[in-house]
Amino acid sequence: MARLRALLLALAATTTAAILLSSADAFYLPGSYPHKYSPGESLNVKVNSLTSIDTEIPFSYYSLPFCTPPDGVKDSAENLGELLMGDRIETSPYRFKMHANDTDVLLCRSDPLSPGAFTLMKKRIDEMYQVNLILDNLPAIRYTRKDDYFLRWTGYPVGIRVGGDYYVFNHLQFTVLVHKYEDPNVARVMGTADATDAIPSKDTSSASSPASSGWMVVGFEVVPCSIKHNPDDAKALKMYAKYPTKIACDPTTVSMSIKEGEPIVYTYEVSFVESDIKWPSRWDAYLKMEGAKVHWFSILNSLMVIAFLAGIVFVILLRTVRRDLTRYEELDSEAQAQMNEELSGWKLVVSDVFRAPSNPMLLCMMVGDGVQILGMAVVTILFAALGFMSPASRGTLITGMLFFYLVLGILAGYASVRVWKTIKCGDHSGWVGVSWRTACFFPGIAFLILTTLNFLLWGSQSTGAIPFSLFVVLILLWFCISVPLTLVGGFLGAKAPHIEYPVRTNQIPREIPAQKYPSWLLVLGAGTLPFGTLFIELFFIMSSIWMGRVYYVFGFLFIVMLLLVIVCAEVSLVLTYMHLCVEDWKWWWKSFFSSGSVAIYIFLYSINYLVFDLKSLSGPVSATLYLGYSLFMVIAIMLATGTVGFISSFCFIHYLFSSVKAD
Repeated sequence: MARLRALLLALAATTTAAILLSSADAFYLPGSYPHKYSPGESLNVKVNSLTSIDTEIPFSYYSLPFCTPPDGVKDSAENLGELLMGDRIETSPYRFKMHANDTDVLLCRSDPLSPGAFTLMKKRIDEMYQVNLILDNLPAIRYTRKDDYFLRWTGYPVGIRVGGDYYVFNHLQFTVLVHKYEDPNVARVMGTADATDAIPSKDTSSASSPASSGWMVVGFEVVPCSIKHNPDDAKALKMYAKYPTKIACDPTTVSMSIKEGEPIVYTYEVSFVESDIKWPSRWDAYLKMEGAKVHWFSILNSLMVIAFLAGIVFVILLRTVRRDLTRYEELDSEAQAQMNEELSGWKLVVSDVFRAPSNPMLLCMMVGDGVQILGMAVVTILFAALGFMSPASRGTLITGMLFFYLVLGILAGYASVRVWKTIKCGDHSGWVGVSWRTACFFPGIAFLILTTLNFLLWGSQSTGAIPFSLFVVLILLWFCISVPLTLVGGFLGAKAPHIEYPVRTNQIPREIPAQKYPSWLLVLGAGTLPFGTLFIELFFIMSSIWMGRVYYVFGFLFIVMLLLVIVCAEVSLVLTYMHLCVEDWKWWWKSFFSSGSVAIYIFLYSINYLVFDLKSLSGPVSATLYLGYSLFMVIAIMLATGTVGFISSFCFIHYLFSSVKAD
């Protein structure tokens, strides 16, 4: 229950901070705020989970024989999003003093490597695990030179294998970039990447006083080296003592090979460099947007697809449909009756088009959950695009998504019951069952998938496994917030007037003529058009999730999502009209899956990404985790895009047949 208490304490601290900040006289964007360090003040480095793009399974930093802090390992405050992402931020033994360079610092001499520790160290090196350090909320960044340009990496590898020998990086060369602390009146800056704290205004005369002098951390770089230390030289030394020999860090050579039964000596050095980087720009090194032209090409590609489909919709609505309706309404009753006998296409299904679909309750549940997921995505991406979910606040994106999903349960209940009441022609009986099933349908699927994957992570002893206490919290959030709000939404939907059909439905259903090709084949193929608007941006999203890259172009993502919604609506509308033209009046489910089928192609793309871009992904557990999370993602996308298609088709058909005179 320690993590549960830590979670509650973090929540309480966040709430208290929000209340205090709201009383300040400046505008504050959630994220990070500048901390002023006086010369000689202690700086504490923290460690996060070990990560690898080779396995995608995070492990605790202290699962390997690294040095531990003299006062013991302590968990840092964690939020819900960090726990769900597998982050485990803990204290480390690395300690600096502001603006005080230090070299040849002994960290510790580990115990002789036991057979188990030796085997585990070799395994983690083979699996390309990275060590992730954090200073003043900035991840350690590493630069490597390739030809004429530099590559940026977060963290550094545990070690490297050369031939049959394994070498560990046991010496770290830190560079801390600092910037002179500015007057609070100057430091009030708003930005999408980072934001300053709401610092109360002070007298300008005090700005130049010694009390106001200090430094801000604006960069944290690390160079790992493998240096052969003599364990006997460090045997009698204490932590942070001066190593007896001069240490020369050369990242191009390795010499500290690990062997069973031998200890490892860890050392480090730190230098402080004054930088022109200002506080709001300190995250630029992590968030530099690469491939901006590709993002614009993605948007242009989507606009072309939209223009093509919009042209088809224009022809359908303004030429074909309007022309037929005008001719139909200009005739008298006898002529209409005679024309009805000669008509073919959508005009013949006027008495069947609003016939209730098969499995109406399932359709209502899926539409309700789709509205909830779509609303969550729109609000979350909008807030992220406006800068309210800074990467400096780890886990805020996941926490925000969960919060918005829970709150928007009221929309899910309202939409599902409103559709149910419309299908039942105003009869709202059974709305409680519809609301309850809507509240449990998608969360139940997610719970089943995540629980299965969590057992795999538990078996691997990974920090990515959700603790049991967090499972309890998630279930409480589900049944104490989401379910009641969904029932409230269902109650409002039951009280709201149903959408009246413009035409009557015959008791005897009309026979659907035999089709030349299966109608579902066209429905499944329709998903290629929405996928065409999404697949370029999808590569960047997949790289962010699985390759450890920071994704922060939420402005582009918001535009692409809006274009995706438009394309889904147009595709579903066109296909629904095509089915009605061949006298196929069973449009309900087909309108849902004509746009929802984009999820199939996203899942196929995920498999393609696994085979060709994640070639190094090793082991059945890693592949199962990847496919499981991909399945969870595509189910959510199917519900959201399918709902867009269904609602657009329903509105189109309601508009179309409301203009038809039918006895």
